[in-house]
Amino acid sequence: MNVFVFDVESVPDIESGRKIHDLQGLEDADVVRAMEQLRSQQTGNTFMPHYLQRIVAISVVLSTTDGVRVWSLGSPESGEKELLERFFAGLEKYNPTLVSWNGSGFDLPVIQFRSLLHGVNAHHYWQTGDEDTSFRYNNYLSRFHWRHIDLMDVLAGYQPRAFAKLDHIATMLGFPGKTGMDGSQVGAAWLAGEIEAIRNYCETDALNTYLVYLCFEKMRGKLSQGVYESRLEQVRASLAEAQKPHLDDFLSHWASD
Repeated sequence: MNVFVFDVESVPDIESGRKIHDLQGLEDADVVRAMEQLRSQQTGNTFMPHYLQRIVAISVVLSTTDGVRVWSLGSPESGEKELLERFFAGLEKYNPTLVSWNGSGFDLPVIQFRSLLHGVNAHHYWQTGDEDTSFRYNNYLSRFHWRHIDLMDVLAGYQPRAFAKLDHIATMLGFPGKTGMDGSQVGAAWLAGEIEAIRNYCETDALNTYLVYLCFEKMRGKLSQGVYESRLEQVRASLAEAQKPHLDDFLSHWASD
């Protein structure tokens, strides 16, 4: 079985915000401030609605019979449309179990709205069994199917009052959790041109999600203790082989816990 763990990082969609709120003539920074002020008046916080979240990074941990690897889709120069096209191409190529943390609540709705904006073909993702009957009772769209596993939602028993932060659960289980940047810093990093740092951070979130997923699979009897431990070693070996500073840092935090 192929497993495709993913995480998304996003920033306010300035161009759409300018159109929606009739903010022509303002500099980008002023548009963001106006969008945040309007949002704060509406909701009490400045977090943009899903459709105004511009995707700047999608990172993946892919587990197949060939091994496990982590990377960010596209390149630092890739536009949002390319990132989305690569994401859906991966689903079509590997036909995987999709795994996320709060993917149903945030990442996938953002991906869907942004794909609508860019006219991205996501045929495989939207299948519900009309063409491939295997999707009829197990597709990516249903909250209670297993082709997409939103770990946060499932572990909380689908009860919002029980939702938890990935960082807390990963740390509780002995994994690194967040080792540097966090989501609240992504916007400032984007404005500073630090897209590589955002991509690196996104990769570590995907890694934490995959490690929690392995614990989940062991808990529900899908992995024996021996296989679980071998999968952890597989991750360690893959990160060490990559020889990338942010992955080395992730490993060092893991080793010290």
